[in-house]
Amino acid sequence: MNLHFNTPLLESRPLSVLTGQSVWLKLDALQPAGSFKIRGIGHACSVYQQQGARRFVSSSGGNAGLAVAYAGRCLGIPVTVVVPETTTERARELLQLEGAEVIVHGSSWQEANQHAQTLLGATDAFLHPFDNPLLWQGHATLVDEIAQAQCKPDAVVLAVGGGGLLSGVVAGLQRNHWHDVPVVAVETEGAASFHAALQAGHTVELERINSIATSLGAKQVCEQAMHCANTHPIQSLVVSDYSALAACERFLADHRLLVEPACGAALSVVYERHPALANYHRLLVVVCGGATASIDQIRSWAGQLAARQ
Repeated sequence: MNLHFNTPLLESRPLSVLTGQSVWLKLDALQPAGSFKIRGIGHACSVYQQQGARRFVSSSGGNAGLAVAYAGRCLGIPVTVVVPETTTERARELLQLEGAEVIVHGSSWQEANQHAQTLLGATDAFLHPFDNPLLWQGHATLVDEIAQAQCKPDAVVLAVGGGGLLSGVVAGLQRNHWHDVPVVAVETEGAASFHAALQAGHTVELERINSIATSLGAKQVCEQAMHCANTHPIQSLVVSDYSALAACERFLADHRLLVEPACGAALSVVYERHPALANYHRLLVVVCGGATASIDQIRSWAGQLAARQ
């Protein structure tokens, strides 16, 4: 059972005119629960249901947790989501709206995740936010849809958090024989664990996450992300929080669609005409979404950044 939808693929006239390139958008912000996450999470939940799971447990107060809650509601399976104290009230409300049991524990995702592990029983299935081959298989369907539309890009631009989307897109490119299509992987300063891993030659754990793009806030990317870097052309870019927030505002004005700063990071390199993109004619941007974003919060963050300068 597919719990995700085939999302629109369209050429952005504002971005194409701005850049002089052909900029295409894969609008996964329109997925149920608001992000691409339902592709992989939905696939994993369907598999676990077939294997006899009677409850889904997640440790994400963001897009992954929302996807688990949505999948559980669709499949008729109860969901428990453990979130840290830093999770916004809006995110908790959205989880409860999907019918999930929400448990608040700890000051970080790591603490919430540790507590979630203690709740697991014999018939429970744990849904990791990004480090699971079932997720990557599901996320790869995003590229399948682009291939079916016969819209091969010269490069794919996407945001990187824990590496789940990156791993899925690379899997999709390779299974569609698009080994020659590079990925431009974008992170914000203070959450650039993939960039740090590439510099070190292996995964490393950041001391802390210091970015408002909290859904990019994985202290360490999954090992599969490094495998992708070794088997597929990938370029890592790092942008400021300010650039990510500004891109959210511009994208809302251009396309009437609100995305969170993590997605804004990927959009920002197009809006700012990053030199790394100059030689590509057809760009594909994964508009990954983000259900917990609000324009008031984005403007509040932008105001805080401006006050520090």
